[in-house]
Amino acid sequence: MLRGKRDRADDSLLTLLGDLPELVTNLIKAEVDAAKSWISRTAKDAGIGSVWFLVALFFLFWAVPVILVFAIAGLSSWWPVWLSALAVFGILLLAVLFFALLGILKFRKVLARQNPAQAVAEDIRLVKDAGDDRI
Repeated sequence: MLRGKRDRADDSLLTLLGDLPELVTNLIKAEVDAAKSWISRTAKDAGIGSVWFLVALFFLFWAVPVILVFAIAGLSSWWPVWLSALAVFGILLLAVLFFALLGILKFRKVLARQNPAQAVAEDIRLVKDAGDDRI
């Protein structure tokens, strides 16, 4: 027989009622453990997503002087300076987009998780639905 699972079809009502406190206690412990795990994962992923946004902002910060150098070089110098300034700006812009995308993907992962309150609501709904089924 599997641990924690057994056929309860032949159990009496008193046996089932006697097992109820243990089952409720186990459910509460499992929900508290799930809440702790959810908080830990969510905080970690939110922190990592924030770091990716900070990296994107760092590259965006340095992209502003590059576009200014591009404008100055474009007005006062030869064509290769324009092209080099434009290339540097394009590379920085691609880096901003890449790190911003990493941050967005991490935050989508955080928002897609089921939080413990949703799990408890689902458990309550299942218990109510089971109570409504009459033979």
